Amino acid sequence: MDKTKSTNKIYYLYRILALFIFLLLFFPAVNPARISSLISKSTSLLTTGLSYSRLVENMGRPLKKLWVLPSTMQLLRYSAVGIDIGICLAAAGACLSPGNRRCKKLGGFLSLAGGILSLIGMIGIRTSYVQISATEKPDKINPVLPGSYVPILIMFALMILLSLFLILTAGKAEKGEPFFMEEKYRLFLLLLPFLLLTLVFSYLPLWGLRYAFFDYKAGDTLSMDNFVGFKWFTMLIRNAQTRKDILRVLKNTLAMSGLGLLTSWCPMAFAIFLSEIKNARFRRIVQTFTTIPNFISWVLVFAIAFCIFSTDGFISSMMINAGIWEQGKNFLMDGSHTWLKMLLWGMWKGLGWSAIIYIAGISGIDQTLYEAATVDGAGRFQRMWHITVPGLMPTFYVLFLMAVAGALNNGLDQYLVFENTSNTSAIQVLDLYVYKMGIVNGSIPFSTAVGMLKSVVSVILLFFANGVSKKLRGETII
Repeated sequence: MDKTKSTNKIYYLYRILALFIFLLLFFPAVNPARISSLISKSTSLLTTGLSYSRLVENMGRPLKKLWVLPSTMQLLRYSAVGIDIGICLAAAGACLSPGNRRCKKLGGFLSLAGGILSLIGMIGIRTSYVQISATEKPDKINPVLPGSYVPILIMFALMILLSLFLILTAGKAEKGEPFFMEEKYRLFLLLLPFLLLTLVFSYLPLWGLRYAFFDYKAGDTLSMDNFVGFKWFTMLIRNAQTRKDILRVLKNTLAMSGLGLLTSWCPMAFAIFLSEIKNARFRRIVQTFTTIPNFISWVLVFAIAFCIFSTDGFISSMMINAGIWEQGKNFLMDGSHTWLKMLLWGMWKGLGWSAIIYIAGISGIDQTLYEAATVDGAGRFQRMWHITVPGLMPTFYVLFLMAVAGALNNGLDQYLVFENTSNTSAIQVLDLYVYKMGIVNGSIPFSTAVGMLKSVVSVILLFFANGVSKKLRGETII
């Protein structure tokens, strides 16, 4: 029993180590392949292996002058590729470890191969470092062996030792024994990629919030010398012009989100009426043509709008040819009713796509309810109102609460492409304001502070809407 417990503890250590090593692929700060200051600080180990152009983007002159040999950079890249593949093999082996003896055995061999391949890649990185250190112009390249190199090297060596131990302790599988894993582990492994994607793309970027507490400019380093605490947050309140701009974009954001909330029932109504179309072929055509706009980028949507509503567009040409107008009109340059226009464009683009979840909900309603209502003399609209709508309301409430929580997250692509000098004061929402302040004006800390406050307010709105739902309906989503 004690031996089994010890083996299980080693398995837990093995899995944690494999997960930790896998995450190293995405953290630029611990990239062991950054052996020169010319390699971008934002280059991760994964990017080093996948993109040679990104690896050498700042080494044009050293490569041209042969201060760094192309073969050295190729060796560095292939070493990173080997480490990337090795880490993936080690992670795959760890995923097989909850299975039976055959799974454990195969997982151990995969992790062993991954550890050895990664170790060879680390040796290649060290060789590349030695080669660029021996250059004639070291001050032009500033070679440096990352501080993460030795700890990562130790982790790969530990992975090899653990893999060998697990191979030896897994025992010999019986002849003809199939690969088997309990269902709960299989379901978890199916969910694991999505958890990792959420971690990488939703939680890992939160590390960038630290820029809100520094006087940072692109290319600088973060240190206590440029630490300013809550300077950028107090600027939102103390600076009169900034306060005025924030209030203006908040008004636009909340107004457009409010219009979206007021029309949030439209996809449900569209799905209900679509399901009432008896001709299946016609119903599929309508659904297809209303869903396709969702897959059109906002740049192309604006191109379509320009062809129709510009001075030389379809409407102006038709009205001039008909003798109604003397000259064309550019409706896109008209700054009036901007909120309503953005709402209509958004509904045209997303109505069919948003209705899909309600169509799926309608298919899940018990059909015997409709049959019973028909026997009792209920008409089509009565069945829709008393059966279909109540059946879809739980789905509507969940989506509505999520929309309330995302009231400050309008996105920026739609408003960015439709913005012009006539409507900029009414169309600029919070996301577009953050983009302009951070990317266009270069005020990265200030835009980070605004985005951070927006996220906090969104979380507060989510819990507020959830509390209201619990009071009124007795149900919550979190």
